[in-house]
Amino acid sequence: VVSPGTLGRFLAEYEQSLQNLVSYRAVRRLSVVARGGKMTASLTARTTLDPVNGFQFEVLDETGSGMLRSRVLHGALEAEREAKRREKGAHGALTAANYTFGASELTPEGLLRVAIHPVRKDSLLVEGSILLTNEAADLVRMEGLLVKRPSFWTRKVLIIRDYARIGGVRVPIAMGSKADILFAGPSTFSMSYEYESINNVPVAAAGAAVAQR
Repeated sequence: VVSPGTLGRFLAEYEQSLQNLVSYRAVRRLSVVARGGKMTASLTARTTLDPVNGFQFEVLDETGSGMLRSRVLHGALEAEREAKRREKGAHGALTAANYTFGASELTPEGLLRVAIHPVRKDSLLVEGSILLTNEAADLVRMEGLLVKRPSFWTRKVLIIRDYARIGGVRVPIAMGSKADILFAGPSTFSMSYEYESINNVPVAAAGAAVAQR
């Protein structure tokens, strides 16, 4: 049985949660595989977000195809920096300003799946669905197709983004995607997050949710 008002509770709490994440430091591990495994690349970066400098990243290590590193891995981090600079994160948020929310159903795992439909074409928005915990109305996953390709090199992007609460703050913990990359063909991309601090509070290793897709 779907709890009454689950989506409404999520939307009300989500608006507030956008203000809760003020700063963080996280090590991210990005990888991409293309041409049936013949082309690969990986990158490790320390990423930071704060009210003064916005989103920044420092590459710690990178290997593999120079084209994939430049166009996909660096490109993903640069695109995020530009998105944060432009919109402070709100332009892609799960709010009524960006989405209409459609039919919902309870999954066999007991999560509430809600259809999401972007109100405009934007490389930050997804046509797909979100998964919420039925009782707590907490965001677990978002999945679907980007309605606008993020770059000239990347097309038809299917993404899955997982979330968790760390230190009481909802944060992304993993992202995976499948896409067509110009000159490289079908590819898979993954990015994991290992948080070092959230809102200037150190994250204990045991509580640093890290997932790889």
